[in-house]
Amino acid sequence: MSTAPHAMEANFDGLIGPTHNYGGLSDGNLASSRHKGLTAYPREAALQGLRKMRHLQDSGIWQGVLPPQQRPFLPAMRAAGYSGRDAQVFNAVWKSDPQFARNIMSASSMWSANAAMVSPSADSKDGKLHLTPANLSTMLHRSIEHKQTGRALKAAFPFASVHRALPQQSVFADEGAANHVRLCAHRGGQGVEILVYGRDGYSAGDTDFPARQTRQSCEAIARAHGLKPARTVIIQQARAAINAGAFHNDVVCVGAKETLFYHELAFEDTNAMKRAVRKAAKGLFEPIFVEVPNDAVPIGDAIGSYLFNSMLVQMPGDDRLTLIAPLETQEMESSRDYCAAMTAGNGPIGRVDFVDVRQSMQNGGGPACLRLRVTLTEDEWAQVNPGQKFTPDLHDALAAWVEKHYRETLDPTDVADPKLMEESFAALDALTKIMHLGDDFYPFQRG
Repeated sequence: MSTAPHAMEANFDGLIGPTHNYGGLSDGNLASSRHKGLTAYPREAALQGLRKMRHLQDSGIWQGVLPPQQRPFLPAMRAAGYSGRDAQVFNAVWKSDPQFARNIMSASSMWSANAAMVSPSADSKDGKLHLTPANLSTMLHRSIEHKQTGRALKAAFPFASVHRALPQQSVFADEGAANHVRLCAHRGGQGVEILVYGRDGYSAGDTDFPARQTRQSCEAIARAHGLKPARTVIIQQARAAINAGAFHNDVVCVGAKETLFYHELAFEDTNAMKRAVRKAAKGLFEPIFVEVPNDAVPIGDAIGSYLFNSMLVQMPGDDRLTLIAPLETQEMESSRDYCAAMTAGNGPIGRVDFVDVRQSMQNGGGPACLRLRVTLTEDEWAQVNPGQKFTPDLHDALAAWVEKHYRETLDPTDVADPKLMEESFAALDALTKIMHLGDDFYPFQRG
């Protein structure tokens, strides 16, 4: 019988911000590129995200919230040499460098799977929860996130070790938990952490699209978090998957408890991955590998449907796992048929729940992108910032806040409207009070 403390995998979702728009800024993210320039619906996007959080919370899963970041991010504009009052800086950037301005307006922090790498206290040498904000150095619009992410994580987890992001240099390019899977027999017991990289940091890589995670970043995080080498697997993502549009490993792989659910083309050497995971899990549990053949779900369909960018969760009281998938998985024939056959069997995944996150999906992020998984003991969960714990009351407060402050639509030309900056700052100022973040949480609040 396990002596591990009771623990649960909590989901901390990124609250979608007021400047949600389709900028098409993410090279290699096919959905982002395909929907560039379309009209976005910020209000509905945020409400869709809240409904997903409510669904998980109602199911008995611990659910948390990470706040949206300040957009426009004026400190980056000022660091680029622009000066004057806020409105003057905003207008000057849009006039002289609209591409830079679009990057500084992105609401991409909503995808909190990229917020940080997370190691629970059961895996770390010092017995503490460890989080390293991702530097996201490959993409300009995401590289501005890590400092604000660190503040949000410190607010949420005052008891944890929140590290600085790795150096913002290509050798240490880090995209966070989107390239990380933890397998375990018991949430509160020792697990196996799988960190997936796309390239060696000392090479440019040989993929058509950027390979965003480096082996060196995975190794550095494993050291900083005090992970046991014997229980840690560092493995390479398949170049074929990256070339097909799997810009993160969570586009072709997801795992929970003892189960790793992945596409046949997810890893550069699948057999080496299996051997490494079995070796790391020896004495703890027997890994279960659910490999989806390319013949059943072609890699293009897997990426188009975001079958693997789903949340694989253990619902309280259920013996089998549940896959929380986007509607697009249900609408794609091959992925729908595979899910039906999979759940009809007696494998580890017994149910698929489909959720509507289309506003996020059209920008390249599925249900898994919207959440940061954080395994917490009951004692740790009790110490989480109450304002960031999702409850029915918080849902209602946030939904009312969204209805009051968010625009219904946002066209590409609307993003340059200085009134949007004023609206966004007013919304975020009100949010800090709802979520108990303090009155100096955002840069604009600090003057």
